[in-house]
Amino acid sequence: MSSLFNDIPAPSLNLLPQDGIVNYYGKILNAKEAVFYFQTLLDTIDWQNDKAIIFGKEIITKRKVAWYGDKNFSYTYSKIEKFALPWTKELLELKTLVEKISGENFNSCLLNLYHNGEEGMAWHSDAEKDLKKNGAIASLSLGAERKFSFKHKINGYTKSLRLENGSLLVMKGQTQSHWLHSLPKEKKVNTPRINLTFRSIVK
Repeated sequence: MSSLFNDIPAPSLNLLPQDGIVNYYGKILNAKEAVFYFQTLLDTIDWQNDKAIIFGKEIITKRKVAWYGDKNFSYTYSKIEKFALPWTKELLELKTLVEKISGENFNSCLLNLYHNGEEGMAWHSDAEKDLKKNGAIASLSLGAERKFSFKHKINGYTKSLRLENGSLLVMKGQTQSHWLHSLPKEKKVNTPRINLTFRSIVK
């Protein structure tokens, strides 16, 4: 898409009052670009139902996931090991754009497909041992606009915002050490959302 690098938005001020850095850049794709990438990823990504081991029992989620990267990285969360697939053309285009805007570098991407607002993500932090400590995680949203929330692990302070179609949010510094984040369920949302989280795996 030729217009991707024409205008680079500035980040918001830090959305967190303490113990971390979260910048929201707003829409980094125009409406036409957002539709193109959403539909292309929906059709070409190797989507799989997510799995987790909870209390010793394997749970299969409605939400679907996919994992891509520079190498055949292994990545373990919720006691399930995943292996990265090679980048697709469109994922590399989006990675290049996100890196240019954020000033960060990434070697992998975990994608989530939420079919509607009945699917979400409970409170958690991305602090797996395979991730670069205090490394940046860039979240690119496509499709349905959804609420995204943060909660401080000690004092319980919460902060929420709505992630727009084609928008970029970057979490960095000590955010994962001190904050949880979640994608609350929203029953009124009846269209799908794709979320790309670009991150750095250290092996």
